[in-house]
Amino acid sequence: MKHKQLAAGRWFELTFLEQMANIGSEVERALFWENKNKEYGVNAIDRALELLDLTIGDTRNRTRLKEITRLREALVDYFYFDNQYSSSANLWRNYFYAFGYAARLNR
Repeated sequence: MKHKQLAAGRWFELTFLEQMANIGSEVERALFWENKNKEYGVNAIDRALELLDLTIGDTRNRTRLKEITRLREALVDYFYFDNQYSSSANLWRNYFYAFGYAARLNR
């Protein structure tokens, strides 16, 4: 567990938008390092997946489970497998940008 403080309960104090924006930050780091330093990229996507798992475990997100678990599946496909869903770095940036923007507006 890389995010020990968040897993201890702090994560569950964040809104869904804040959770997704934080996941997006890790995905952005993974995309940045993807072709520069493989180890850094893998560490970043591992952190993103850890945060995504915490989000899946957040009982407030029950109505969003289908989307969140599909998101996890697509991220794993893009970063670890054959990219069968034809995702792209630009797609991931656009997807998560909206959450970051919305989270900032709701502060």
